[in-house]
Amino acid sequence: MTHIGLTTASFLTVMLISSPVSAQSANDFSAIARNITQSVERLPGLVSAVSYLIGLLMGVQGVLKLKDHVESPVDQSLSGAAIPLLAGGSLFALPIIFEAMANTIGITSGAMGAPTLSAASFNVR
Repeated sequence: MTHIGLTTASFLTVMLISSPVSAQSANDFSAIARNITQSVERLPGLVSAVSYLIGLLMGVQGVLKLKDHVESPVDQSLSGAAIPLLAGGSLFALPIIFEAMANTIGITSGAMGAPTLSAASFNVR
């Protein structure tokens, strides 16, 4: 058995032994549904953050490919730059579309909101 496999097996054994017995006996349908609901509650924020990040990266990739096309139109096609730009813009707009869909069907919880920036620090000297 490898070192990683042995470490993983020992970690899982400790976690199973240390789990309370009362939590194992309270697995009825309502508790399972409540746990799933609580676990999925933050998923829209994660999807928003990931779509912003990937959309930004694809936008930068599209701009770089557009620069390559301007420098050498024979070697680089314009569609090679347009596709990442359109995909990045679509991903960047995805959280807004999610929020509009949620408002349309009547889900008005604050869990669908776009992520906000609370602080930024730039230590440039």
